[in-house]
Amino acid sequence: MSNPSSVVITTLGITQILAWGCSFYLPAVLARPIADDTGWSLGWVVGGLSVGLLAAGLVAPRVGRTIDAKGGRPVLVASSILLGSGLATLALAHSLPVYLMAWLLMGVGMGAGLYDAAFATLGRLYGKDARRAITTLTLWGGFASTVCWPLSAWLVEHFGWRGACATYAAIQILVSLPLHAFVLPGVSTVRPDAKPSGNPIEAPAPQTLTGAKRNRAFLLLATVLTLGAVTASMIGVHLLTLLQARGLDLAAAVAPGALVGPSQVGARVVEMAFGRYYHPIWTMVASVALVAGGVVLLVVGFPILALALAFYGAGNGIGSIAKGTLPLALFGPFGYASLMGRLAMPSLLAQALSPFLGAILIEWSGPAAALGLLAGLACLNIGLVGLLWLTSRPFGPT
Repeated sequence: MSNPSSVVITTLGITQILAWGCSFYLPAVLARPIADDTGWSLGWVVGGLSVGLLAAGLVAPRVGRTIDAKGGRPVLVASSILLGSGLATLALAHSLPVYLMAWLLMGVGMGAGLYDAAFATLGRLYGKDARRAITTLTLWGGFASTVCWPLSAWLVEHFGWRGACATYAAIQILVSLPLHAFVLPGVSTVRPDAKPSGNPIEAPAPQTLTGAKRNRAFLLLATVLTLGAVTASMIGVHLLTLLQARGLDLAAAVAPGALVGPSQVGARVVEMAFGRYYHPIWTMVASVALVAGGVVLLVVGFPILALALAFYGAGNGIGSIAKGTLPLALFGPFGYASLMGRLAMPSLLAQALSPFLGAILIEWSGPAAALGLLAGLACLNIGLVGLLWLTSRPFGPT
């Protein structure tokens, strides 16, 4: 299998939209109806996602090792079963502990089925040729909220929130599960250059980092991805609050906030068109620079807030690509899935905790302090990526 298959990428694209839509993006539409129907506090209802992300982070290293050993198909099949079971439990939850247990189950499914597992699967299948496949997959994933938010709203309106969860459970079992089981290649078709190694940090591939440089680059990259996850999760949850602190009312804040999604997809299209001409480190450089530029413009109150959010959205969009392609370029295809699992763990844990900690910071110190902290973290990431470049010194196309 010398080149990524369009059938495999399309299959993963469809299942990624469904997986993101029925897990990460679910509370955006269902949280209020659930709270109104059950009487549970909105904080606890939304907190279910944090429980899920914590679970996803804890299982991520095991997921990566399993993909290295057995290929991505059995892991993604398991993710469909776990997500379907969790959603079915969610639909039947009549107490808060059961609701949170459902999210715990869904979180394991998220760890086994969202971007990190999908990227690892593509790296396991296509080795060093996986870059374009990973980039294309992020284009599919960018439409998850576009597809699933309206679908969730329609399901809630016609069947209630429990009916919506039950429908998504059925979709996971009847659509995603068969696609993963019967369309994705098995481990016997995996490229020889993607065979697992005993240690993803110590086993080098040709023209990749070795020894102390390899370990230092891994730690730098893990820190960059974790700080990026902190920034993205805090802005994703608290964006409207931060914009209102800039003097906008709610209606006026929604309009520029809506530019983040299209900016993400637009930047990914540009990366897909030109990314083959340069090393993925430059994608990461552009990502952290755009995110930092956008957040700093928000801090200083740049008159055109839409421009600030377009910068942020573009940087966040190609950051997802760099997260999958840069480790492959720096460390090679050997042990790639295990390495992705190790990189994912701190990022997912940060995503789980950051919105809660951000809410405390906003309450105690105000939105301006929260924005200032995010700007500092984003600028720090530029310096860390500079150190990563000095450590790896990659030149030219991969």
